[in-house]
Amino acid sequence: MKPTLSDLERLARGAGAILREGYSKEHQVSYKGVIDLVTEIDHASESFLINEIQTHFPDSHILAEESGETKGDNEGIWYVDPLDGTVNYSHHIPVFCISIAYAIHGIVKLGAVYDPLRDEMFTAERGKGASLNGKSIHASNTTELQKSLLVTGFPYDTWNTEKDNFSNFEKLAKMTQGVRRLGSAALDGCYVAAGRFDAFWELTLKPWDIAAAGLIAEEAGARVTATDGKPDYISAPQSILAAAPGIYEKMLEQLK
Repeated sequence: MKPTLSDLERLARGAGAILREGYSKEHQVSYKGVIDLVTEIDHASESFLINEIQTHFPDSHILAEESGETKGDNEGIWYVDPLDGTVNYSHHIPVFCISIAYAIHGIVKLGAVYDPLRDEMFTAERGKGASLNGKSIHASNTTELQKSLLVTGFPYDTWNTEKDNFSNFEKLAKMTQGVRRLGSAALDGCYVAAGRFDAFWELTLKPWDIAAAGLIAEEAGARVTATDGKPDYISAPQSILAAAPGIYEKMLEQLK
């Protein structure tokens, strides 16, 4: 039995209720890295999602941020981020979401990204377009970098990696209306899908960060690849460029 887009929406809303209820409380913060943190709400949201998936779709193969890989049927794989934007969440900054994607034989078929505070549900099914709360969304029609607004993110090991992204940030900030950093890769990709941003790029990610948002942006008409132009942005090492068609080649040229 394979899930439907409605199943992903139901799961995302259920996890969203957990995030919304815990948002204003003080959090139990632990660290996976020097600045890579996790809260009790990450774990509660992920436990809910995995339990629901395994209950309704037994033998599921799941890749989730906190618990890693749960082996199962390799035909279909779930990509689960129970709380994308944990640093924001732990500081009570209202920019975070749940991201859920379902892929068959390595091709993402379904995606849902839910912002529980704004009650914004971004969804897509491959070949059927992208939606925000049930209404179709489309990438922007901008064709000039100078008139574009971009968004990006930075890795958790910025102090000791060559891929710190700062040179790209500086260069593109001087060529555009600006570059934002919201702290949620999944929302960044969805905002490109909705035409709020004209392009999003990031150099160091995990598949659960971008599997759903990448599909949503693609289905909204954006061009989505790795930052070197290769079509696979899910496999390691992950990077992503999601851009309005009119500036995709110009963005790619700058990032190369």
